[in-house]
Amino acid sequence: MHQLNYHHLYYFYLIAREGSIASAAKLLHVTPQTVSGQLSTFEKQLGYSLFDRVSKRLYLNSKGKLVYQHASEIFQKGARLVELLHADNETIVQTFVIGITDAIPKVLAYDFVHATMALSGNVRFIFREGPFDSLISDLAVNHIDLVIADRGIAPGTQLNANSYFLGESHLSFFAAKSQVNHHQAFPRSLNGVSLLLPGIKSGITLGLTSWLEANQLYPRIVAEFDDSALLKVFGSEGFGVFCAPSAIASHVADFYNVACIGEITDITERFYAITGKNRAQHSLVNSIVAEARTLLG
Repeated sequence: MHQLNYHHLYYFYLIAREGSIASAAKLLHVTPQTVSGQLSTFEKQLGYSLFDRVSKRLYLNSKGKLVYQHASEIFQKGARLVELLHADNETIVQTFVIGITDAIPKVLAYDFVHATMALSGNVRFIFREGPFDSLISDLAVNHIDLVIADRGIAPGTQLNANSYFLGESHLSFFAAKSQVNHHQAFPRSLNGVSLLLPGIKSGITLGLTSWLEANQLYPRIVAEFDDSALLKVFGSEGFGVFCAPSAIASHVADFYNVACIGEITDITERFYAITGKNRAQHSLVNSIVAEARTLLG
Protein backbone atom coordinates (compact mmCIF):
# COMPACT_ATOMS: atom_id res chain seq x y z
CA MET A 1 0.00 0.00 0.00
CA HIS A 2 1.61 3.25 -1.14
CA GLN A 3 -0.99 5.74 0.09
CA LEU A 4 -3.65 5.65 2.79
CA ASN A 5 -7.21 6.11 1.56
CA TYR A 6 -8.69 8.59 4.05
CA HIS A 7 -12.19 8.07 2.69
CA HIS A 8 -12.02 4.40 3.65
CA LEU A 9 -10.33 5.31 6.93
CA TYR A 10 -13.27 7.57 7.82
CA TYR A 11 -15.75 4.76 7.17
CA PHE A 12 -13.72 2.47 9.43
CA TYR A 13 -13.48 5.21 12.09
CA LEU A 14 -17.26 5.66 12.23
CA ILE A 15 -17.89 1.91 12.39
CA ALA A 16 -15.47 1.56 15.30
CA ARG A 17 -16.79 4.64 17.09
CA GLU A 18 -20.47 3.80 16.67
CA GLY A 19 -20.04 0.09 17.30
CA SER A 20 -21.79 -1.26 14.21
CA ILE A 21 -22.02 -0.96 10.44
CA ALA A 22 -25.71 -0.08 10.66
CA SER A 23 -25.09 2.87 13.00
CA ALA A 24 -22.27 4.18 10.81
CA ALA A 25 -24.49 3.88 7.73
CA LYS A 26 -27.16 6.07 9.36
CA LEU A 27 -24.62 8.81 10.03
CA LEU A 28 -23.28 8.61 6.49
CA HIS A 29 -26.76 8.41 4.91
CA VAL A 30 -25.80 5.35 2.88
CA THR A 31 -26.80 1.70 2.98
CA PRO A 32 -25.13 -0.77 5.35
CA GLN A 33 -24.00 -2.73 2.27
CA THR A 34 -22.06 0.32 1.06
CA VAL A 35 -20.34 0.74 4.43
CA SER A 36 -19.55 -2.98 4.63
CA GLY A 37 -18.04 -2.87 1.14
CA GLN A 38 -15.87 0.13 2.01
CA LEU A 39 -14.61 -1.62 5.12
CA SER A 40 -13.74 -4.78 3.17
CA THR A 41 -11.85 -2.73 0.59
CA PHE A 42 -9.95 -0.89 3.33
CA GLU A 43 -8.96 -4.11 5.08
CA LYS A 44 -7.74 -5.58 1.77
CA GLN A 45 -5.65 -2.47 1.11
CA LEU A 46 -4.08 -2.68 4.56
CA GLY A 47 -3.58 -6.41 4.38
CA TYR A 48 -5.10 -6.91 7.82
CA SER A 49 -8.48 -7.64 9.30
CA LEU A 50 -9.39 -4.88 11.78
CA PHE A 51 -12.37 -6.48 13.50
CA ASP A 52 -13.14 -9.83 15.06
CA ARG A 53 -16.64 -10.86 14.08
CA VAL A 54 -18.48 -12.70 16.88
CA SER A 55 -22.20 -13.52 16.61
CA LYS A 56 -22.71 -10.83 13.96
CA ARG A 57 -21.06 -8.20 16.18
CA LEU A 58 -17.80 -6.40 15.45
CA TYR A 59 -15.00 -6.12 18.00
CA LEU A 60 -11.77 -4.25 17.32
CA ASN A 61 -8.77 -6.57 17.31
CA SER A 62 -5.23 -5.42 18.17
CA LYS A 63 -4.61 -4.02 14.66
CA GLY A 64 -8.01 -2.36 14.68
CA LYS A 65 -7.33 -0.66 18.02
CA LEU A 66 -4.06 0.72 16.67
CA VAL A 67 -5.72 2.06 13.51
CA TYR A 68 -8.62 3.49 15.51
CA GLN A 69 -6.26 5.29 17.88
CA HIS A 70 -4.56 7.10 15.00
CA ALA A 71 -7.80 7.65 13.09
CA SER A 72 -9.28 9.34 16.18
CA GLU A 73 -6.35 11.76 16.32
CA ILE A 74 -6.55 12.47 12.59
CA PHE A 75 -10.25 13.28 12.49
CA GLN A 76 -10.26 15.16 15.79
CA LYS A 77 -7.48 17.37 14.47
CA GLY A 78 -9.39 17.81 11.22
CA ALA A 79 -12.52 18.90 13.08
CA ARG A 80 -10.44 21.26 15.20
CA LEU A 81 -8.87 22.78 12.06
CA VAL A 82 -12.30 23.48 10.59
CA GLU A 83 -13.36 25.07 13.89
CA LEU A 84 -10.29 27.33 13.91
CA LEU A 85 -10.76 28.37 10.29
CA HIS A 86 -14.33 29.46 11.04
CA ALA A 87 -13.47 31.24 14.28
CA ASP A 88 -14.06 34.98 14.56
CA ASN A 89 -10.57 35.57 15.86
CA GLU A 90 -7.13 34.08 15.41
CA THR A 91 -6.70 32.97 19.00
CA ILE A 92 -5.88 29.27 19.04
CA VAL A 93 -7.94 27.49 21.69
CA GLN A 94 -6.87 23.95 22.51
CA THR A 95 -8.97 21.39 24.36
CA PHE A 96 -7.77 19.36 27.31
CA VAL A 97 -9.90 16.47 28.53
CA ILE A 98 -9.63 15.35 32.17
CA GLY A 99 -11.18 12.12 33.42
CA ILE A 100 -12.02 11.86 37.13
CA THR A 101 -12.85 8.48 38.62
CA ASP A 102 -15.96 8.08 40.77
CA ALA A 103 -13.89 7.53 43.93
CA ILE A 104 -12.10 10.89 43.76
CA PRO A 105 -13.70 13.61 45.92
CA LYS A 106 -14.69 16.39 43.54
CA VAL A 107 -13.31 19.13 45.76
CA LEU A 108 -9.92 17.41 45.69
CA ALA A 109 -10.02 17.27 41.89
CA TYR A 110 -10.89 20.97 41.93
CA ASP A 111 -7.92 21.69 44.17
CA PHE A 112 -5.64 19.81 41.77
CA VAL A 113 -6.82 21.62 38.64
CA HIS A 114 -8.18 25.10 39.38
CA ALA A 115 -4.84 26.95 39.55
CA THR A 116 -3.75 25.56 36.17
CA MET A 117 -7.17 26.29 34.70
CA ALA A 118 -7.07 29.90 35.90
CA LEU A 119 -3.76 30.46 34.11
CA SER A 120 -4.79 28.78 30.85
CA GLY A 121 -7.13 31.20 29.11
CA ASN A 122 -6.53 29.66 25.70
CA VAL A 123 -7.57 26.17 26.82
CA ARG A 124 -11.05 24.66 26.88
CA PHE A 125 -11.15 22.15 29.72
CA ILE A 126 -13.52 19.21 29.37
CA PHE A 127 -14.24 17.07 32.44
CA ARG A 128 -15.42 13.47 32.24
CA GLU A 129 -16.46 11.31 35.18
CA GLY A 130 -16.74 7.53 35.24
CA PRO A 131 -15.32 4.16 36.34
CA PHE A 132 -11.56 3.69 36.25
CA ASP A 133 -11.56 1.07 33.47
CA SER A 134 -13.83 3.13 31.24
CA LEU A 135 -11.71 6.27 31.57
CA ILE A 136 -8.50 4.34 30.94
CA SER A 137 -10.02 2.87 27.78
CA ASP A 138 -10.79 6.38 26.56
CA LEU A 139 -7.25 7.45 27.48
CA ALA A 140 -5.87 4.59 25.39
CA VAL A 141 -7.56 5.93 22.24
CA ASN A 142 -6.68 9.57 23.02
CA HIS A 143 -10.21 10.64 23.93
CA ILE A 144 -8.89 11.74 27.34
CA ASP A 145 -5.63 13.56 28.05
CA LEU A 146 -5.34 12.97 31.80
CA VAL A 147 -7.07 10.71 34.34
CA ILE A 148 -7.14 11.52 38.07
CA ALA A 149 -7.61 8.32 40.07
CA ASP A 150 -7.04 6.62 43.41
CA ARG A 151 -4.84 3.98 41.80
CA GLY A 152 -2.22 3.79 39.10
CA ILE A 153 -1.77 1.49 36.13
CA ALA A 154 -1.28 -2.11 37.22
CA PRO A 155 2.22 -3.52 36.59
CA GLY A 156 2.42 -5.45 33.33
CA THR A 157 -0.54 -3.65 31.76
CA GLN A 158 -0.05 -3.32 28.01
CA LEU A 159 -0.96 0.34 27.89
CA ASN A 160 1.14 3.14 26.46
CA ALA A 161 0.68 5.38 29.50
CA ASN A 162 2.46 6.93 32.46
CA SER A 163 1.28 6.92 36.08
CA TYR A 164 2.31 9.83 38.32
CA PHE A 165 2.04 9.35 42.07
CA LEU A 166 0.62 12.62 43.38
CA GLY A 167 0.66 11.95 47.11
CA GLU A 168 -1.43 10.50 49.87
CA SER A 169 -3.72 11.49 52.70
CA HIS A 170 -4.77 9.97 56.01
CA LEU A 171 -8.45 9.20 56.58
CA SER A 172 -10.86 11.23 58.70
CA PHE A 173 -14.27 10.02 59.88
CA PHE A 174 -17.37 12.19 59.88
CA ALA A 175 -20.90 12.01 61.24
CA ALA A 176 -24.00 14.17 61.15
CA LYS A 177 -23.82 16.41 64.22
CA SER A 178 -26.93 14.80 65.67
CA GLN A 179 -25.28 11.36 65.38
CA VAL A 180 -22.00 12.17 67.18
CA ASN A 181 -21.29 9.83 70.11
CA HIS A 182 -20.08 12.07 72.94
CA HIS A 183 -19.82 9.23 75.46
CA GLN A 184 -17.05 7.15 73.90
CA ALA A 185 -13.68 8.12 72.45
CA PHE A 186 -12.76 7.48 68.84
CA PRO A 187 -12.18 4.88 67.42
CA ARG A 188 -14.14 2.81 69.99
CA SER A 189 -17.10 5.04 69.16
CA LEU A 190 -17.33 3.24 65.81
CA ASN A 191 -18.56 0.06 67.51
CA GLY A 192 -22.16 -0.63 66.61
CA VAL A 193 -22.72 2.56 64.58
CA SER A 194 -24.10 2.64 61.05
CA LEU A 195 -21.23 2.94 58.57
CA LEU A 196 -21.21 4.03 54.93
CA LEU A 197 -18.38 2.54 52.88
CA PRO A 198 -16.88 3.44 49.52
CA GLY A 199 -17.51 0.79 46.85
CA ILE A 200 -15.29 -2.25 46.48
CA LYS A 201 -13.51 -0.60 43.52
CA SER A 202 -12.16 2.11 45.80
CA GLY A 203 -8.50 1.81 46.66
CA ILE A 204 -9.13 2.02 50.42
CA THR A 205 -12.12 -0.25 51.01
CA LEU A 206 -10.23 -3.48 51.66
CA GLY A 207 -7.69 -1.71 53.87
CA LEU A 208 -10.47 -0.02 55.82
CA THR A 209 -12.40 -3.22 56.51
CA SER A 210 -9.15 -4.97 57.52
CA TRP A 211 -8.33 -2.11 59.91
CA LEU A 212 -11.75 -2.39 61.54
CA GLU A 213 -11.31 -6.13 62.08
CA ALA A 214 -7.74 -5.75 63.38
CA ASN A 215 -8.93 -3.18 65.93
CA GLN A 216 -11.97 -5.29 66.89
CA LEU A 217 -14.36 -2.62 65.74
CA TYR A 218 -17.73 -3.85 64.50
CA PRO A 219 -19.89 -1.13 62.96
CA ARG A 220 -23.02 -2.00 61.00
CA ILE A 221 -22.31 -1.47 57.31
CA VAL A 222 -25.54 -0.14 55.84
CA ALA A 223 -24.49 0.92 52.33
CA GLU A 224 -21.64 1.08 49.82
CA PHE A 225 -21.19 3.84 47.24
CA ASP A 226 -19.06 4.06 44.11
CA ASP A 227 -19.78 7.79 43.97
CA SER A 228 -17.97 9.60 46.80
CA ALA A 229 -20.24 12.66 46.60
CA LEU A 230 -23.39 10.56 47.01
CA LEU A 231 -21.82 8.80 50.01
CA LYS A 232 -21.26 12.18 51.73
CA VAL A 233 -24.82 13.31 51.04
CA PHE A 234 -26.25 10.23 52.78
CA GLY A 235 -23.77 10.71 55.62
CA SER A 236 -24.80 14.33 56.07
CA GLU A 237 -28.43 13.22 56.34
CA GLY A 238 -27.64 10.93 59.26
CA PHE A 239 -27.60 7.56 57.53
CA GLY A 240 -24.19 6.69 58.91
CA VAL A 241 -20.60 7.56 59.69
CA PHE A 242 -18.34 7.93 56.64
CA CYS A 243 -14.72 8.67 55.87
CA ALA A 244 -12.93 11.05 53.52
CA PRO A 245 -9.31 12.13 52.95
CA SER A 246 -7.99 14.29 55.78
CA ALA A 247 -6.65 16.65 53.11
CA ILE A 248 -10.22 17.91 52.57
CA ALA A 249 -11.53 17.44 56.12
CA SER A 250 -12.35 21.11 56.71
CA HIS A 251 -14.22 21.38 53.41
CA VAL A 252 -16.24 18.21 54.10
CA ALA A 253 -17.19 19.42 57.57
CA ASP A 254 -18.29 22.85 56.33
CA PHE A 255 -19.95 21.90 53.06
CA TYR A 256 -21.91 18.90 54.38
CA ASN A 257 -22.50 20.34 57.86
CA VAL A 258 -21.00 17.31 59.59
CA ALA A 259 -18.51 16.85 62.41
CA CYS A 260 -15.10 15.23 62.14
CA ILE A 261 -15.06 12.57 64.86
CA GLY A 262 -11.53 11.27 64.40
CA GLU A 263 -8.60 10.46 62.12
CA ILE A 264 -6.62 7.30 61.49
CA THR A 265 -3.05 7.27 60.23
CA ASP A 266 -2.79 3.52 59.66
CA ILE A 267 -4.52 3.85 56.27
CA THR A 268 -3.64 6.34 53.58
CA GLU A 269 -5.58 7.10 50.43
CA ARG A 270 -3.27 7.46 47.46
CA PHE A 271 -3.83 9.59 44.36
CA TYR A 272 -2.47 9.32 40.84
CA ALA A 273 -2.50 11.13 37.53
CA ILE A 274 -2.40 8.91 34.44
CA THR A 275 -1.63 10.16 30.96
CA GLY A 276 -0.63 8.75 27.59
CA LYS A 277 3.09 8.72 26.90
CA ASN A 278 2.49 11.12 24.02
CA ARG A 279 1.23 13.64 26.62
CA ALA A 280 4.10 13.08 29.06
CA GLN A 281 5.72 16.47 28.40
CA HIS A 282 2.46 18.39 28.00
CA SER A 283 2.68 21.65 29.96
CA LEU A 284 -0.83 21.23 31.41
CA VAL A 285 -0.03 17.71 32.63
CA ASN A 286 3.14 18.94 34.31
CA SER A 287 1.32 21.88 35.89
CA ILE A 288 -1.53 19.79 37.33
CA VAL A 289 0.84 17.11 38.64
CA ALA A 290 3.02 19.75 40.31
CA GLU A 291 0.00 21.49 41.89
CA ALA A 292 -1.44 18.22 43.21
CA ARG A 293 1.88 17.16 44.72
CA THR A 294 2.21 20.51 46.46
CA LEU A 295 -1.30 20.29 47.92
CA LEU A 296 -0.73 16.74 49.19
CA GLY A 297 2.62 17.69 50.67
